[in-house]
Amino acid sequence: MELQGARTSGMSDASVELRSAKLAKNQQEEEGKQALQLLDSAAGVPKPSSADPALGSTIDTFA
Repeated sequence: MELQGARTSGMSDASVELRSAKLAKNQQEEEGKQALQLLDSAAGVPKPSSADPALGSTIDTFA
């Protein structure tokens, strides 16, 4: 009877580990989806542009 108890607890440990692994995988997938959504939303933002294209083309490096 002791062996069955040990075997049962061993199986529950395995099921807890499996459940934990599934939760971690689901969280990683969700974070990946959120990261892709963030990148997609950032791709639609227009880059700021100046009316004068020469503006900012030269930089004074002397102080």
